[in-house]
Amino acid sequence: MTMIKCISPVNGEVYAERPAMPLELARQAVAHARLAQKSWAKRPVEERVKLVLAGVARLNEMVDEVVPELAWQMGRPVRYGGEFKGFNERSNYVAAIAADALKPIIVEESDRFERRIEREPHGVVFVIAPWNYPYMTAINTVAPALMAGNTVIIKHASQTILVGERMVRAFIEAGVPADVFQNLFLDHDTTAALIAAKSFDFINFTGSVEGGRSIERAAAGTFTGLGLELGGKDPGYVMEDADLDAAVDTLMDGATYNSGQCCCGIERIYVNESLYDAFVEKSVAWVSNYKLGNPLDPETTLGPMANKRFAATVRHQIADAVSKGAKALIDPKLFPQDDGGAYLAPQILVDVDHSMEFMREETFGPAVGIMKVKSDAEAIELMNDCQYGLTVSLWTKDAERASRIGRDLETGTVFMNRADYLDPALCWTGVKETGRGGSLSILGFHNLTRPKSYHLKKVTA
Repeated sequence: MTMIKCISPVNGEVYAERPAMPLELARQAVAHARLAQKSWAKRPVEERVKLVLAGVARLNEMVDEVVPELAWQMGRPVRYGGEFKGFNERSNYVAAIAADALKPIIVEESDRFERRIEREPHGVVFVIAPWNYPYMTAINTVAPALMAGNTVIIKHASQTILVGERMVRAFIEAGVPADVFQNLFLDHDTTAALIAAKSFDFINFTGSVEGGRSIERAAAGTFTGLGLELGGKDPGYVMEDADLDAAVDTLMDGATYNSGQCCCGIERIYVNESLYDAFVEKSVAWVSNYKLGNPLDPETTLGPMANKRFAATVRHQIADAVSKGAKALIDPKLFPQDDGGAYLAPQILVDVDHSMEFMREETFGPAVGIMKVKSDAEAIELMNDCQYGLTVSLWTKDAERASRIGRDLETGTVFMNRADYLDPALCWTGVKETGRGGSLSILGFHNLTRPKSYHLKKVTA
């Protein structure tokens, strides 16, 4: 029997393991979800919304279990309290707009015709969730999918193997029928076989670019709808009129929070030459204040990366950049806890350029490169010189300028004077190798449903 294991970054030992479900049992679980979907969809949307929010509330009651579990599974310090703020914000927002997002579009309602477009659930939605924000990324699809009348099967990354189990337990205890929301422990081969057999009506995957390609290959020819949020190399651009202290505080937090393991984390920064020296100096001071250590210690502000192989990628990129002329500014003596494994000191690199892998490929760790630029045109060219496009963070007092620059940027979201935040009222989407589709907002509901048109001609005497 294949076991799916979570190796804790805290101590390198197995923290949790579960047996992978055999293919035949997985097929039966999907069949149960499909059977349950019709009756779930016939419930009033208000009832579905109420049950989902009850599940969210039940999970909140598990905070004392959930937060330390996350620390053990993927290394986030307990002092940050888990993911409940974003988890609740997203759930409450989609609940507030569900009825309007799903209501019919009335074209005509007369004595001769009824013409309208209704939204119908896809059926069975498969959510493949990542380890870096395992609750928040999952709820982006789980909540609106269930509210829209779909049933949901969730599969979490092995690094956060307990999260799907925990979510489903909370929702079932709150009254969601067991077959409507299921957690399955699946290996890659079984997952691919289910997808290839057209077991699902929509698949949402958050993870690596190569993982997204694997999903697409498995789904080839099935015409199954896909939502893919993949890699990122999100830039920040600090203009000459920026609030310097605010830019440093937000961009450094965006680059290093969660040990840099954020989908929309800041990985490269371009600073106008007039502010460059001051920005770099303040950024080094900011990052140097971190306390790297055991995430279960409430004094720890920076935990280990989720896996030592992830940290190895960051170390490789830093070493490669330094060998090509980059300069590392954070003194390693400040972080004696860096053990060459999962515990990794944060780092800032200058004298970087786009010939370096560090400035082109996703790093996904607590390290950021800073480059000096002379103009908006130069900054735009550098920000677009990337195969990814999730978010950009622009720092200026001029909103019109930010909008103008934003129109020239190949990205899913343009921030001004903020970064690393998912607004549930806006569509979360990306371009290029960051993926396709979008979650949250009214468009998220549209992606989790299909339109059906009604053209009813009334019989006249």
